[in-house]
Amino acid sequence: MAEEPWDLRRVLDEIKDDPKNYHETDVPVDPEAELSGVYRYIGAGGTVERPTKEGPAMMFNNVKGFPDTRVLIGLMASRRRVGKMFHHDYQTLGQFLNESVSNPIAPVTVKEADAPAHEVVYKATDAGFDIRKLVAAPTNTPQDAGPYITVGVVFGSNMDKSKSDVTIHRMVLEDKDKLGIYIMPGGRHIGAFAEEYEKANKPMPITINIGLDPAVTIGATFEPPTTPFGYNELGVAGAIRKQAVQLVDGLTVDEKAIARSEYTLEGYIMPNERIQEDINTHTGKAMPEFPGYDGDANPALQVIKVTAVTHRKNAIMQSVIGPSEEHVSMAGIPTEASILQLVDRAIPGKVKNVYNPPAGGGKLMTIMQIHKENEADEGIQRQAALLAFSAFKELKTVILVDEDVDIFDMNDVIWTMNTRFQADQDIMVLPGMRNHPLDPSERPQYDPKSIRFRGMSSKLVIDGTVPFDMKDQFERAQFMKVDDWEKYLK
Repeated sequence: MAEEPWDLRRVLDEIKDDPKNYHETDVPVDPEAELSGVYRYIGAGGTVERPTKEGPAMMFNNVKGFPDTRVLIGLMASRRRVGKMFHHDYQTLGQFLNESVSNPIAPVTVKEADAPAHEVVYKATDAGFDIRKLVAAPTNTPQDAGPYITVGVVFGSNMDKSKSDVTIHRMVLEDKDKLGIYIMPGGRHIGAFAEEYEKANKPMPITINIGLDPAVTIGATFEPPTTPFGYNELGVAGAIRKQAVQLVDGLTVDEKAIARSEYTLEGYIMPNERIQEDINTHTGKAMPEFPGYDGDANPALQVIKVTAVTHRKNAIMQSVIGPSEEHVSMAGIPTEASILQLVDRAIPGKVKNVYNPPAGGGKLMTIMQIHKENEADEGIQRQAALLAFSAFKELKTVILVDEDVDIFDMNDVIWTMNTRFQADQDIMVLPGMRNHPLDPSERPQYDPKSIRFRGMSSKLVIDGTVPFDMKDQFERAQFMKVDDWEKYLK
């Protein structure tokens, strides 16, 4: 008997009976700011405005204006929950994804009859077609430019269909059949494909897939150099599940869709057409982004003309809060894998583990656990930090710690800065480098000397490792080893 295909519903079936990881509510909720406002208190975590905490994923069953749609938020807003959903130790997810990148399983195309994503179909040619009434996309705050698709996996190909890719972008619902999409300059394969179409003045067919197995969502966030141009990240999800992701032909565009997505939007990225992101609200804001601040409304987003909306029966709309713990899982774990891959090639065995904590939104900070075997390894920790910057240009801060430090406990990490660190010799500052344009400190007026253009930054290495020849002076207090300590809790 064939194994049941992986999709969002199979994942939810595995966690729905665990109140620490899943909660449903039938209390009515407004998708305009209220839904995200509620979840901020219950489980968003990350760099969201306090008070917040890490909590269960939430399914809102009674969403105002959308009687036939449920909205899920926070599915990946816990590293431990991601480990549970991947059937893997949460502490070594970076290594696990690194192995998955190296051993991808390519997606397969299934017949229309085997694609639940097309159970319900609305086409732009239908009377009354309006994506704002069909897609329960929440706004995160009252200042948002509009309702946003925050976790839509965009599937697209180059013009000759020799390369395909999936990426995640913020997309705002602007009109009845029009989305604005922010494609960050450089590094995104979909952006390169769109440039090719635009130069030819042709619309680029795409599908937007929402409500997916988190293996697809997290796998889709890998970037170069880990996944080079032409590498389709759906193969990462295939490796995680040891089962190929299923695709199906689009109904109104010449492109593939993910066959078991909850929602699919089909359409075209229009050539040489742009739209003001907040054209309907004029707030000057886009939506909250991972550093914890509102993104500025972009004056010239690329435009997607929507040709169809399809969904499963009793569909689940999935959403995330930008600066939440969920973004840390989506962006941080693949970044850890990217760093581990490059570092292990250059200095094998010297970096034991890597963690990108919520304080950096999964992108801006990494903690590296260093193994020094002999005096020849002294200094190798700083080489590792430089390799991390080259593996992921959006990284801003690297903290280096020894093997006896728990990199998942910020108390332990900061402890090293107080007991194994001297600021005059254990800090490296690298000015004038590229970083992430969503960091609001990376503006020329903040530091005119080293920031010539927005998105540049000084990068920081904090070396909290003990010099090899002084290790015996920094041994932690040794307590008695008690194997059966858990019996005292019974």
